[in-house]
Amino acid sequence: MKIEIWSDIMCPFCYIGKRHLEKALETFPGKDEVEIEWKSFQLDPTIPMDLGEETSVYDYLAARKGISLEQVKLMHDRVSDMAEAVGLHYDFDQAKVANSLKSHHLIQYAKDQGKGDAIEERLFQAYFMEGKNLALDEALVECGEAVGLSREGILNALQDENYAYRVKQDIQEGENLGVRGVPFFVFDRKYGISGAEPIEVFTKTLLQTAAE
Repeated sequence: MKIEIWSDIMCPFCYIGKRHLEKALETFPGKDEVEIEWKSFQLDPTIPMDLGEETSVYDYLAARKGISLEQVKLMHDRVSDMAEAVGLHYDFDQAKVANSLKSHHLIQYAKDQGKGDAIEERLFQAYFMEGKNLALDEALVECGEAVGLSREGILNALQDENYAYRVKQDIQEGENLGVRGVPFFVFDRKYGISGAEPIEVFTKTLLQTAAE
């Protein structure tokens, strides 16, 4: 079975959805036969590559959605509670807004090295728990080296237009399949799960896909 996951490292529900899938796989009889492929998606490609001053997620979303900081913080409190339920300790107070394009370069390179899942986990952790500014090459190098990628390979990938093209390909492929938001999980190109649905939904979909 192949599961393709469209995701962005700035998406809090993507990390939660990753955990829900992993929990479902723990009890799935065919878990050793499951291949997972991460696909690139950008929630907001209009964020400048160089923001200048670091911007908090609260300020960014308040401006983008035209709502108050209090409303934004309440929204994030609810998301943090969802994350805590699967053992993820989000720290939105420290999170730094960044254009995720370079992160996706790194993800595409890591996929080539057989470390797609490892780099997704590391980038999510860096963004949501450690307050790393993933607009900075050095932060991305640190994440890549942590999963066993070479510094030289990472720096080359961050500048490689081939990886930019592959990111665009993933996004276009997702749009063709009807992906309008993330996370979006596709099982053997038969079934899709949109969002961080409960673990039972992933379990049911795994069993249904396997049965067919």
